[in-house]
Parts: sequence; structure tokens; C-alpha cells
Amino acid sequence: MSAEDDSRIELMRQLKAASQLQQAGLTQIWQAERGMHPAAVHLLSDLAKHGEARPSELAKRRMVDISVVSRQISQLSESGLINRRPAPEDGRASLVQVSEKGREELARWRARYLEFMGHALDDWDEARLSQLIELLSAMNDDLRDTLGPQANCQSPADDLAHARK
Repeated sequence: MSAEDDSRIELMRQLKAASQLQQAGLTQIWQAERGMHPAAVHLLSDLAKHGEARPSELAKRRMVDISVVSRQISQLSESGLINRRPAPEDGRASLVQVSEKGREELARWRARYLEFMGHALDDWDEARLSQLIELLSAMNDDLRDTLGPQANCQSPADDLAHARK
């Protein structure tokens, strides 16, 4: 393998480690409070970012099976974190959106997540963060272009970044 190949593999290892560490942070938040599960937070955040949607749209964006989304929607609905209504063009389908209680829960999660990331990156200045964001954004754009239209996935950080009102 070439040095360039080694660098690409090491980049992917580091990105995977960053994702796993981020998930571990979210899991710690959940274990400390035993509130909404991180997977449900991601789905709720997706709804907050994109607005009202059919469960099938959510499954496609989350890149998971519809059964997973249906189960999460049921739990979120029972907790009062989302509102459901029949789709106007097809009463058999439903549309879901974040409720006011759901927005409050997302704001709480976002605050805890920002506390975690702020503590972890406390020594990073804005210029260093901006440079990393710019480079990762460019890399992700290139990866999406390579994968094609089905590459519509989001990271947990993206979810929580858009969890605000």
C-alpha cells in the first residue's frame, strides 16, 4: 500500500473512533438521566430539522427499516413528544411532527450535548474548530457524491445541532 492509502485508512479509523466516542458521550448522558434514548433523540431531531414527515420519509433519511421508525414513533407519541395526524391525501398514512414537549426535551438534550462537547474541546479555539469543520464538510460532500442519492444520512451531532426551535 502507498502512504496515501495508509493515510486514507487512518483517516477512516479516526472518524470511526470519533463517532464511537460521540455515541459513548450520548449514552453517558442517557444513563445519567434515564430519559429519552439517544436513538429517539436522533429521530426527534430529524423531525425538528426537516419538519412534519411520513414515517417512511423518516426511515429513508435515517437509513433504517420502517419498523424501527414505527416503534420509535409509537414510543415518542406515547410520551407526548410528537404529534400524529392522518395524511390529507391518504388517511391510511400518518404525518408526524415534534410537539412543544418534544422541543423542550430536545433543548435539554442539546444543552447537555453542548456541555459534553464544550468540555471535550475546551482548548480548541474558533479558528481550529472552523478549519476542522470545513475539511470534514468537504470530505463528507465528496463521500456523498461518490455514494450517490441514497447517501442522505446524518450524524448524531448534526441531529443535535438542529434540535433548536
